[in-house]
Amino acid sequence: MTKNPIKGPKQDLELTTRPRKRERKRSDIIADALKDYIAQKGLRPGERLPQEAELITLLGASKGTVREALKSMETQGIIATRTGPGGGAFIDTVSEGRAVELLANYFFFKDLTIRDIYELRILLEPEMAAACIGHLEEDDFERLEEVMTWYASHPTSIEEARRQRVKELEFHLVLVELCPNPLLSFICRFMIDLLMNLTVCKKIYDQPNTELRETGRNYQFRLIEALRKGDGETARAVTYQHMCAAQRLMEEQEAVVENRFFRSGNIDLPRDLSPSAELRALSG
Repeated sequence: MTKNPIKGPKQDLELTTRPRKRERKRSDIIADALKDYIAQKGLRPGERLPQEAELITLLGASKGTVREALKSMETQGIIATRTGPGGGAFIDTVSEGRAVELLANYFFFKDLTIRDIYELRILLEPEMAAACIGHLEEDDFERLEEVMTWYASHPTSIEEARRQRVKELEFHLVLVELCPNPLLSFICRFMIDLLMNLTVCKKIYDQPNTELRETGRNYQFRLIEALRKGDGETARAVTYQHMCAAQRLMEEQEAVVENRFFRSGNIDLPRDLSPSAELRALSG
């Protein structure tokens, strides 16, 4: 709070000024009320909100404002709208991919580094590996081993080296799916998705990193063995060593996190990074 003296012809006036509070949009207030309504009523995915006309009457709001509120909720993944007979706004589940994409967009201006990502992976992925003990069936072990066949041999091109790197990370995504702790699973998936989608290794253009591939496979074989035995401590220790080695090797390759927006599911390589027709139109 600041004081601004204003001098008049007869006396000095002191006006107390306060930071102006930004007023919330009516549509945002309605969207929050609808979220509270969903929670209060215990509505589940597939159940429908009141029809638009009823919402307009109940809320005393215009059609445009109600539609803006519903659109905001749809963008967040909370509802899905359907047109035609039997249509309306239905409760939806926020997909994991969508949640990861929104969170990645939050970090767009944060200048993340490889070290930032691996500091968290080193802390959390050993715990995730240990948490998976007792939750893997034989089919799950076969999935892990099948993923490893993709990078069993030395890559013959830069493109193959990139693809192998994605597959190495997919090994960890299998464990993410099997982790019984949904919060731990989500955070680990988020970091892996960042590495899959936004990481560029500058020195990969010089030559593929054989050590990164072979070291990773060695740790993964040891991890599978520990998981089969139900040895949580070894699973934790092996994953910790794996993450530390991976960080060192990625930094040696001068890996960087690209400053661009994340798109969920965008992991097919080689990527087409040329600008779209729409982007060219915007850029002039």
